[in-house]
Amino acid sequence: MPLTFLTADRAFDTADDVALPHDDRDRWQRPYRPGPWRVGASALLLLVASFVLFAAVVIAATGTAGSAGAVFGVALVAIACALRLLRMGVWVSARGVRQVGFFVSRTVPWEQVVEARTVQQPVRWLGLPRTVQGQALVLRRRGRGAGEALPPLLTSHNADFLARPEGFDRASDAVEAWAAEYRIG
Repeated sequence: MPLTFLTADRAFDTADDVALPHDDRDRWQRPYRPGPWRVGASALLLLVASFVLFAAVVIAATGTAGSAGAVFGVALVAIACALRLLRMGVWVSARGVRQVGFFVSRTVPWEQVVEARTVQQPVRWLGLPRTVQGQALVLRRRGRGAGEALPPLLTSHNADFLARPEGFDRASDAVEAWAAEYRIG
């Protein structure tokens, strides 16, 4: 039994594309929801962190403060990794498009974007070295560094869209619409 009043699904059920009153185009926002693989990996990492935090409390009660502090530090690193994993993805605003990775983020202003389009090409499966045939949303840009190959923004086999082709289509269409609206020339 779907309870759409409790989820974000009702925002996608509308047929019109009218912006919500609180929709701020200058804030960075993700044009799609994180996928189940990304959310599941983050949840497992947070579960491990909770066990490590419990171990830190037990060590603090029975052992030395230094070892408890080290275990507590490991738990904080696990929590930070889980939150960063959830933050990864493509974010858009009126200023440009931002691709947030685990270690590196790239921002391309809309003025540098020549084209955003979906292409059929080999893509990495869940970010691993193995490639499969799939779809990718790629940017072509002008200006400094225009000749260098940018990694695809979205792929149909990453942690957000694996086994969700309609989600990939909706997200790539949204990013292409942002690019068409804000790029110059």
